[in-house]
Amino acid sequence: MNDDPDTPKSESAETPEPLRKAIGERYLTYALSTIMHRALPDARDGLKPVHRRILFAMRELRLGATSAFRKSAKISGDVMGNYHPHGDAAIYDAMARLAQDFVIRYPLVDGQGNFGNIDGDNPAASRYTEARLTAAAEALMEGLAENAVNFRDNYDGTLTEPEVMPAAYPNLLANGSSGIAVGMATNIPPHNLDELIGACLHLIKSPDARDDTLLQFVPGPDFPTGGVIVEPPENIAEAYRTGRGSFRIRAKWEIEDLGRGQWQVVVTEIPYQVPKSKLIEKLAELIQLKKLPILADVRDESAEDIRIVLEPRSRNVDAEVLMASIFRNSDLETRFAMNMNVLIDGRTPKVCSLKEVLRAFLDHRREVLRRRSEHRMEKIDHRLEVLEGFIIAFLNLDRVIDIIRYDEAPKDALMRERWGGDFVRANSEADYVPPAPLRDGEDGSLSDVQAEAILNMRLRSLRRLEEIELLAEQSALMEERAGLQDLLDDDGLQWDRIASELREIRTKFGKKAVGGARRTAFSEAREVAEVPLEAMIDREPVTIVCSKMGWIRAMKGHLPLDSDLKYKDGDEARFVFHGETTDKLLIFGSNGRFYTLSAATLPGGRGMGEPVRLIVDLPNEAEIVTLRIHRPGDRLLVASSAGDGFVVPADEVLAQTRSGKQVLNVRDKTVAAACIPVDGDHVAIISKNRKFLVFPLEELPEMTRGKGVRLQKYNMARGKQGVLELDGGLSDIRTFAMEQGLSWQMPNGQTRRETDLSPWIGKRAGVGKAPPHGFPRDNRFT
Repeated sequence: MNDDPDTPKSESAETPEPLRKAIGERYLTYALSTIMHRALPDARDGLKPVHRRILFAMRELRLGATSAFRKSAKISGDVMGNYHPHGDAAIYDAMARLAQDFVIRYPLVDGQGNFGNIDGDNPAASRYTEARLTAAAEALMEGLAENAVNFRDNYDGTLTEPEVMPAAYPNLLANGSSGIAVGMATNIPPHNLDELIGACLHLIKSPDARDDTLLQFVPGPDFPTGGVIVEPPENIAEAYRTGRGSFRIRAKWEIEDLGRGQWQVVVTEIPYQVPKSKLIEKLAELIQLKKLPILADVRDESAEDIRIVLEPRSRNVDAEVLMASIFRNSDLETRFAMNMNVLIDGRTPKVCSLKEVLRAFLDHRREVLRRRSEHRMEKIDHRLEVLEGFIIAFLNLDRVIDIIRYDEAPKDALMRERWGGDFVRANSEADYVPPAPLRDGEDGSLSDVQAEAILNMRLRSLRRLEEIELLAEQSALMEERAGLQDLLDDDGLQWDRIASELREIRTKFGKKAVGGARRTAFSEAREVAEVPLEAMIDREPVTIVCSKMGWIRAMKGHLPLDSDLKYKDGDEARFVFHGETTDKLLIFGSNGRFYTLSAATLPGGRGMGEPVRLIVDLPNEAEIVTLRIHRPGDRLLVASSAGDGFVVPADEVLAQTRSGKQVLNVRDKTVAAACIPVDGDHVAIISKNRKFLVFPLEELPEMTRGKGVRLQKYNMARGKQGVLELDGGLSDIRTFAMEQGLSWQMPNGQTRRETDLSPWIGKRAGVGKAPPHGFPRDNRFT
């Protein structure tokens, strides 16, 4: 081992700490990149970098709202090559989203071709579609050529791109945004622009306005697909105050009268971000699985507008109850979770309230106004300097011509020359007075800009009227510059100008413009109490048929129980009994679970029915022990093949789900073997080895779940391969009234009744004796 301190340590000894540090630094870099450059929008213009680059690239391609369309492939290619070095498919998807009027409240891209639809279909390939900017997108970029915002180098340093758009309106709230970053996410709903501008104007007038006051202007989101918001106002206020909350959105529906007492429900607007095709599929699945028995059919009759027809199973169904059930079980009611997590000044992620988001926009507009005004002043100063040179040239026109004509370096000569002279300003050609001759002591010089402008002046400009126009332009520019200087020096004038610009946007895109009216309505969620299914179903007689293979159906009317019914090959009847459509059916499986079915939801009798295992989650290894109608208030005796059992109230075995309800606990090779109604005061039980026992019913406990108590004792015997097995097991069990005696069916079809059962009466858990003379050899009571 080398202990020399100067000897460098091995790389493996240094790996843990530097590795942790390197991973941490790189992950932090990745996280910050995702937050700032991919997932979170900027509070100032409401755009993510990819959307900002798409709009800027389309502007550079001169794809204005009134220009011709260009192929989307060309647009996405330019964006990818110049500004956004990512996949063209991702860029095209982002651009397509900006063109979808069912996603974006105020689309920023005008698409021509298949850009997807509300059914959830994807847009066509980029080579098939064309696009250009909308007027709303142009309003976002107004002022880019006037130094309104900072520019930065693109990814390879060959071009520049804006860090943020000037944004003439609060696009973040107008169109909303969503994204998932590292450790944070954002989800902002779209709003009505007219209402947002109203809130901005109020905030300009009253900077200390409370969030609750702003809600008088912005009552809630305005989704492009409409719908109805049923969230309580206090919850909406809290969401906008904290920046986090959720909104319940319901479909808009109406009742359509079909005459003769018939009616149907027509859905005309669906919740935001719900694909219509998947919604229809879900409703159809609910009908198929009998989860909405009061809904008979759903049809999509949509064309350009939404029209989904919901047909009730019976005209006796209440429409409010029907829609309440559908709202609970489908996406006709959804929740939009709002999380206003945005980048403040393009750098700091923060969950903002409504007021903070609007304030960030207004502060940005003020900065844009200041920068555009300063840029305009620079342009005016430059033009005034040029105009001054032009005026000097007109006062000394002959000398200027001589210099240009004969001097080898006319620019330098013009700048060296000392100019002077008087001139009279004229407003028209009639008022024009020729310049006076130069006077001694009056001289001046031309700047580089002025000299260059004079040299570039066209010969046709050397006329008397041009001087008049120059003087008029100079006067107008001086007046404009004074106004801009006053604007920059006065905060009040700045806010007045911003308010005036917002009013212009309001006129252009507000509620009086095409598509500017509010689409999403508000209402109270009328909670409809759940009505029992039986109360909404017509009470009609049916015959329940279940075969040995487990195919079940409900045939209309009370057919004779010995009717010749059709079954699948190799199958035959097992349970056939009369019932009504309002009945609930209990299935007791050999796994000890009870399953509940509604007679109204069973398949009709035209076919062979459906397998029970497709309706409820009955395992393949479990068999149906019994199928019976549930009678409220009844008691049932359940027993296992091992001779254990108890009494359970029938109301306690009703299951609410497909998976059923466990009542009798069984394990190993033991299975549930019997489920019979309790009727009488004694229990008769017979085992497979023909041991017959009678004992009082009061000896059985009443339970809701468990293994139960011993009903009859069975000895152990060695079976095949020397394994200990029960010598017997439960074969059949009955309850009866001792006064009336016990009856069973004889092999010849006659019924025998035994009233003297004293030889077989014993204690519960006894072995029993041989059954009475003539008892069936199959050890069954029926």
